[in-house]
Amino acid sequence: MDKKIFRQKCLKRLRLESGKYNRAKDHRVLLQIDRIVSLHRPASILFYLPMPMEVDISELLRRYRGKYKIFVPFIVKESFKMVLYRLPLVRNRYNISEPRTSHLKSDNVDLIIVPVVGVDGACKRVGFGKGMYDRYFQSLKKRPGREPIVLFVQRVKCYTKSIVTDSFDMTADYYITPEETLYRGRNHDNRNRHTRGRRSGRCRRYSPARKPRA
Repeated sequence: MDKKIFRQKCLKRLRLESGKYNRAKDHRVLLQIDRIVSLHRPASILFYLPMPMEVDISELLRRYRGKYKIFVPFIVKESFKMVLYRLPLVRNRYNISEPRTSHLKSDNVDLIIVPVVGVDGACKRVGFGKGMYDRYFQSLKKRPGREPIVLFVQRVKCYTKSIVTDSFDMTADYYITPEETLYRGRNHDNRNRHTRGRRSGRCRRYSPARKPRA
């Protein structure tokens, strides 16, 4: 199975499941995001503004505002820039909500929440095919030992153990779905300061009860 076929399969599943117990599914995802954010205590978070098939994280966005520095994407050509979340929101050419443009932007962030269409065995993202998140992530200012923590979120799990992604596709530290959470790396939370650069692991079941190795 290649990436194109896997994307089509996942999109079909998402459309079929759309509208079925969305609130309950989203609630389970938000609880896990909350736990992981509390674990890592980021100063800044990049949210997304959800489309109908994506996990509605608006509740967290409202609750975290004032507690963390909140950024959202602002689409520019084939990628986006990261701007501070502020009202009012407007619809762009992709019918996605975003703040009005701002000359104030940042290329540093501690934690990123990313919607996905599917995830493969390397914990890499399959999106809608536009590559915006991949280009954005590659453009981030590199901070040795302080790479942002990446959370992939999805309302309906669509995962394959096969590797269908490319080297440039964005990789997660956590993949959160209503059914379960997967993580990548040697330690249970993948964020041991001495091993942050070692991101070659495959997706594994996340077990928050386990303690990371020294």
